[in-house]
Parts: sequence; C-alpha cells; structure tokens
Amino acid sequence: MLLLTGAAGFIGSNLLADLNENGVTNIAICDDLGSEGKWLNLRGREFAEFIPIAELPAWLESGKPVSGVVHLGANSSTTATDGDEIMRLNFNASLSLWNFCARRRIPFVYASSAATYGDGAQGFLDADDSDHLAKLTPLNLYGWSKHVFDRRIARTIERGEAAPPRWYGVKFFNVYGPNEHHKAHMRSPVYNITKAIESGAPARLFASDRPDIPDGGQSRDFVHVNDVCAIMLWLLRGTAPSGLYNAGTGGARSFADMARAVYAALGVAPNIEFIPMPDQLKGRYQYWTEADLGKLRGAGYNGAPTSLEDGVRDYVVSYLAGDALRFR
Repeated sequence: MLLLTGAAGFIGSNLLADLNENGVTNIAICDDLGSEGKWLNLRGREFAEFIPIAELPAWLESGKPVSGVVHLGANSSTTATDGDEIMRLNFNASLSLWNFCARRRIPFVYASSAATYGDGAQGFLDADDSDHLAKLTPLNLYGWSKHVFDRRIARTIERGEAAPPRWYGVKFFNVYGPNEHHKAHMRSPVYNITKAIESGAPARLFASDRPDIPDGGQSRDFVHVNDVCAIMLWLLRGTAPSGLYNAGTGGARSFADMARAVYAALGVAPNIEFIPMPDQLKGRYQYWTEADLGKLRGAGYNGAPTSLEDGVRDYVVSYLAGDALRFR
C-alpha cells in the first residue's frame, strides 16, 4: 500500500488522479479536509484508507504493509509567520516519516521547494551535498523550513546513518493547474488573474522595485501540475539515484507573459495594471527562478514540459472560466 500525505491538496489530489489513471488504487491517503471544500478534490478518486493527520502516527505504528511514502503534506504559505507551527508541520512531521521509511526500508518521496534557493544568487542547481546547501539563503519562513529539512537529510546521508532504500526530495517551482480553489491567498497567478478579468478588473501585477527589471518583468519557472506529477511518478519507479531533483520547465517566464497568456485564453485584450510591491515582500521577493534540469535529465527523465501558453489555456478554459467550479 502506498501512503500519500496531503492527498486532498493541490498537488496531492492531482498525483492521486494520475495514480488512479495508472491503475493504482491501493493507496492510504492522509489529510485534513476542513471546511474549504478540499473534499471536492477527491471526488471520483479511489483510495483504500483515509487517515486524518492527527491519527497518522498511530496508523504508522499499526503495522500496515506500506510499500512507499509520498509526503506532500505541509504548510506551503510563503507568508506564514508562526515558526513553531511551520517547523512542526514541515520539519518534524517530515523527519518522522523519513525515520519510519528508514526503519521499514520503504522508498520515500517528499516535497521540497524552489523557495529554498532564495534570491537565486547561488543558482538553481539541485545538488544535495551539505557544502552546496549551506550556501543557500531562503527569503521566507516556508522556504527556510524546507531548506533545513534538505540539509538534515544531507547530513544523514553523509554520516552514513539509516536512510530509506531510495529517497527523492522534489523541489517544486511555481506550480499551477486544477484543484487549487481551496488555497485562498496562495492560489496561483493564473487563477487570480482569470477571476479578476472575469469580474471586469484589470490584471494587477507588482511593480518592480529594481531598476534593472521592468514592471511585470519579474520571472518564475511556471510549471503545470501535470508536469510535476509526471516527474514524481517517474521517480516512484525507482530507477533514478536518490537525491534532490528540481521540478520545473527549465525556462523562466515573466508575470507579464503569464497575464498575457490568460488574456489570450479568455479571448480578451490585455489590460495590465501595476501596483506597488508590499513592504512585507521587499527584500524577500524572488525576482527570477529557473529550474536547472540537468540532474533530472541525466538520471533519465525525458518528459517534455508543457508550454506556458498551452498550460494556461488548458487550465483557464477547462477549469476556471465561468462561474462553475470544476475539478480534475
């Protein structure tokens, strides 16, 4: 049985859908559904067991036959300020699952993040040795919590301590796609821009506070959720060497490009307005991210990324446009 945490969330529910479509249904899913409509992400999905987060430790000790763990459960808010809560969810819970997989000799896949790279001054190379990781300086609490877990694993491996037989930390870049309705302020720019346009408002983007970057020129490696799930499914086959792997497209695109792609998908002439960068983001804002995919390609992954225009068009037309909520 495969254990999937964060299964009702954005990426987790899409991975669950892909697993089902590949004939995998013997899955124990772990999440809290709350009242934000996360359960809608699970409609039409098949799974063997549902585990509330608080009951996961007891479930792990119950002796169930677990063949692998995919750990996507976390607090992914880049504006979170409660350090104790972030470390409980993003570090301690991850370490407990790592240790469980090490004891039981079970493969382990977990969510890291491109937020670990900070401002990108050290590049976006997914090396997993301690010396390289020590050079990275995340800009927010969320990115730091993921970073310190990556470093903890690096030290574990370098010391020859107990580890799962295969392990993969997946550094997600800026993921967009269906099943993110419940994420409130953490929804992707595609979602927010689409809904703004439909309400008659302009697409509002942050103005740049750097003279070398134009307004709307701030860039991200925007990656469709289908692409990151394809990478995880490939890693689950266990042919790649253990380690950290970037999950992106390998090409940065600007927020202005993103907005224009949404307008094109809706068949509306672009109307972009630039607003001042909030004070709380100044000095903590990533102006450019771009996944280095050399390691992933070198390990044998040859999937072609979805273009920004194709991915945005599919998401907007198939899931977002109009009043009705549509889920994968």
